Amino acid sequence: MKQISFLLTLLLITGIIAITHAQTPDLRANPDRMQSRIEALSKFGANPQGGVSRLGFSQADIEGRAYIMELMKAAGLEVRIDAGGNIIGRRKGRNNDLPVILFGSHIDSVPEGGNYDGDVGVIGALECIELLNANNIITEHPLEVVVFSEEEGGLTGSQAMSGGLGQDDLDRVTTSGKTVRQGINDIGGDADNIHTAERSKDELLVYLELHIEQGGVLDQKNIDIGIVQGIVGIEQWQVTFTGKANHAGTTPMNMRQDALIAASKFVLAVNRIVTSIPGTQVGTVGIINAEPGAPNVIPGKVTATLEMRELSRDKMLKLHAQIVEETKKLASENSVSVEFRSQNLDIYPALSDPGIMKLISASATELGFSHQEMPSFAGHDAQDLAKITRMAMVFVPSKDGISHSPQEYTAPQDMANGASVLLRTILKIDASDH
Repeated sequence: MKQISFLLTLLLITGIIAITHAQTPDLRANPDRMQSRIEALSKFGANPQGGVSRLGFSQADIEGRAYIMELMKAAGLEVRIDAGGNIIGRRKGRNNDLPVILFGSHIDSVPEGGNYDGDVGVIGALECIELLNANNIITEHPLEVVVFSEEEGGLTGSQAMSGGLGQDDLDRVTTSGKTVRQGINDIGGDADNIHTAERSKDELLVYLELHIEQGGVLDQKNIDIGIVQGIVGIEQWQVTFTGKANHAGTTPMNMRQDALIAASKFVLAVNRIVTSIPGTQVGTVGIINAEPGAPNVIPGKVTATLEMRELSRDKMLKLHAQIVEETKKLASENSVSVEFRSQNLDIYPALSDPGIMKLISASATELGFSHQEMPSFAGHDAQDLAKITRMAMVFVPSKDGISHSPQEYTAPQDMANGASVLLRTILKIDASDH
């Protein structure tokens, strides 16, 4: 009798393990549930154009955060707000002394923004928790879903968590009209003790973020998943061309020192040099101002901006050096001078962890999703978290590459695909790092 009881127990245990193992590869996010929650969240700060204006620290932001916290609590998470105003929902693991697997995004928007930027990452993170709950899966590591505060205005919450938010930053006036200090306090944070929001490298195992691409590559190529190689570095320069203003009617063409002609050639040179070598680097001349700005006066001075973005800082600076050399040459040929002045952005590239990228790739492949590696040319909270832990991101397609607009759209199935990859990656990390 004891032997039969033992065999039954063994079969039961084996069966449970087998079921759990069999279910894990096939855990799929629910697109209808995700879309329903996206639509519910979009009511907070909804605008007539169909998008949202849910500015960080605004009343709409406060109401949207309350909705997310309700979902967190309903999913059994232990919810708190840290000193930086970040919402953190914790799910205990088997061994809570292990470092945390952190994942999430933000829900604040730009003015007249869309319903998917940031929101997909938060709703997708909650979807992972729902699937774990439904399948009675307990991870070894504790899990934390994070909603960062005021991402759009200056990565406020992630700056606080990574230790990069200084006292001067707290006095910055945000798009909501509040200072960061006031805004953090209004959403339940504690600006006077902002340092307590900092997380140590030993405390976090990894940070993962699901996000819409905000570009058109995945949509155009009909690819399901983007594996982010890193977040590009950004530098900006003010470029000033100085010639000589003179009468446009009485000055012969061969006697002119036209600053605008040199500036025009500079714009073309930027495009030619940036595209002269393979890669995804970008260079943009976004502002040009000619003085004195009269139809009958030769422009004597032109100020322009140059912005460059690239995953490799060395590559970006080498291209910039070529642009400077070429611009000085063409300025001389047009009898004007030129000066480049750095705006000292010093936004360095934040590279994804190669090992986690491989796990994301494996997860996408095993789930049957097409995927490709790609850089992120937009800023994300992940770039701050990369300072204190390993980081990786999962992109899903943006319809027609539109973002920061009411026309921003990601299909429910695409959102679900991303959440499925996110969860599978979390489980792989959990299984391999304890």
